[in-house]
Amino acid sequence: MVDAIAESEGISINNVNFKALLGRGFIGNVPVMLAKPQTFMNSSGESVGSIVSHYKIPLKHVLVVYDDLDLPFAKLRLLPKGGHGGHNGMRSIIDSLKGSRDFPRLRIGIGRPPGKMDAVNFVLRPFNKQEREELEFTFERGIEAVRILLLEGFDKSATVVNSTKAMEQLG
Repeated sequence: MVDAIAESEGISINNVNFKALLGRGFIGNVPVMLAKPQTFMNSSGESVGSIVSHYKIPLKHVLVVYDDLDLPFAKLRLLPKGGHGGHNGMRSIIDSLKGSRDFPRLRIGIGRPPGKMDAVNFVLRPFNKQEREELEFTFERGIEAVRILLLEGFDKSATVVNSTKAMEQLG
């Protein structure tokens, strides 16, 4: 998703700092920093916490984008805050932000592993052709959600993202 946002907005993600690949640019007239932690997922907070602390970014201006087993595949959900829901990367980020859960997050559904497949193997496997095609559409919706979030506010973006009907009307 971060790569899709960067590509659509012409932001190059090629600086390395804070254990992350970073890119700076604008979405509309809003300055943004895109970060892709390069730690293990379970240690994402090392990167996110350092960036937030160094640049003194208010938590309401931090958007964490992550995959979620508890959402159906390719479904998006934008929330203003929340817990980690058992997601170790989110747990690490919350810990790095001194326990604060007050930052928005965009969850991307990956669904549950089929049958008795191990969750680790499931999340690390490559997407098949159909899944990649579905994700392209999801990424387009996510890009639009981020634009709305930055230019029109959280409430408008959440209404659009969290309502399937509204997102279909945009497409």
